[in-house]
Amino acid sequence: MAHLSILDLCPIIDGDTITDALARSRELAQAAERLGYHRYWISEHHNMVGTASAATSVMIGHVASATTTMRIGSGGIMLPNHAPLVVAEQFGTLAALHPGRIDLGLGRSPGTDMMTVQALRRDPRGAENFARDLAELQFFLGKPVPDQPVRAIPGQEADLPIWLLGSSPSSARLAAEKGMSFAFAAHVTPNGLMEAIKLYRSSFVPVAGSQPHFMPCINVFAAETDEAARRHFSSALIGLVNFFRGRMGPVQPPVDNIEALWTPQEKATIEHMHHYTIAGSPRTVEQRLRAFIAQTGADEIMIAGNFHDPAARIRSLELIAGIDLGN
Repeated sequence: MAHLSILDLCPIIDGDTITDALARSRELAQAAERLGYHRYWISEHHNMVGTASAATSVMIGHVASATTTMRIGSGGIMLPNHAPLVVAEQFGTLAALHPGRIDLGLGRSPGTDMMTVQALRRDPRGAENFARDLAELQFFLGKPVPDQPVRAIPGQEADLPIWLLGSSPSSARLAAEKGMSFAFAAHVTPNGLMEAIKLYRSSFVPVAGSQPHFMPCINVFAAETDEAARRHFSSALIGLVNFFRGRMGPVQPPVDNIEALWTPQEKATIEHMHHYTIAGSPRTVEQRLRAFIAQTGADEIMIAGNFHDPAARIRSLELIAGIDLGN
């Protein structure tokens, strides 16, 4: 049976403070652990009004300290934003503090705009060097060689699974060549998902006994009825409308009629982005999740979705956890 996991963007809800948002992420993680979710990942975004997960490794420590069994990780650390040594040290520290529970998910995009990349003091072309930086990071996390002049302490020989994240077949190919688990960001773009799955599985090269593990991430909004779930989903749609209009901000309350808020062009673009999104009652979610797993052969599903009502998001996790997905 495919495991279910959670991606948290640490949303700031309209009317809340950042302190409130960080506390809600802790509460959400505790609820997810209680409900039996397999892992809980936190994203990295910078200069994003409405998102409080910029200091991702700090947030992972915050959530890991509030839980006891669930795997906690990054979905992901945007490697072009960081020196590989620093990532090795930060996650080596997390792995030492929470043995056997930390995942390191890595992305190749900066996850922000070019002005913010410059403010981070990083090379705007850093994504072009992703494979090199990944190899350097693996070197620092591995067994030290004789007379190695620079070591990651903590970090070297850490028990730290590395995942590759992406939204393209090229990322799937790199994950396969490296023998790594792969997470596909279908919650952001549906393009290339099936091609990426096929390429990843056909090209996978085992490394030290590794096996292919494919985890697509999709948005799921569950509620007691289809209508209630779609209403909660409207908050995410409003967020994208505002994003495309250059008015990013906190998560807005849901609306009854999203059609009144977007243009036909915005509707077409946003609905395409949400091609794999599931919003509905437990019965609807069960049917569509079963169909998605059958279509993709996913080993694990990561669930995203920003709700305006934190209680409704926890209820959504409860309803999803109660679904029988079979084998």
